[in-house]
Amino acid sequence: MNKDKALEELFLAQKPQFNDSEEFMTSLEKRLEAVEFIKRHQEATIRRYKMAMVAAFVVGIVSGGVTIAFLLSAPAAIPLFSFQAQTVLLSWLADNARSIVAAALALLMTFGLISIFNNIQDIRSMRNKRNAVFVGEKW
Repeated sequence: MNKDKALEELFLAQKPQFNDSEEFMTSLEKRLEAVEFIKRHQEATIRRYKMAMVAAFVVGIVSGGVTIAFLLSAPAAIPLFSFQAQTVLLSWLADNARSIVAAALALLMTFGLISIFNNIQDIRSMRNKRNAVFVGEKW
């Protein structure tokens, strides 16, 4: 109780003085310029992320389409590749190359889609955090 009274008296005794000094205004302007710089930098970063995601999406669609077209256009009776050495493992690999390549392509496309969705969620969370900071400070 005594500490609370002592703190209360200390705060009541303090009389802040506000003045329009040039030093305060220049400091405030520097801080506002820094906030604007950070805001522009974040917007530019988000724009770059969006462009990178669009480019990755287009490259993935094109490469996936070319690979699928190649797999479907090649005759099924002819293996994709053959080995000169005849071992059980290599002959099995040559016989099942189409299935293995199709499965690898499906896994790669699945990984790409998951990465794209994760990047979208990261960009949205960055934008929400940025908006929350600026709304919280009433900019």
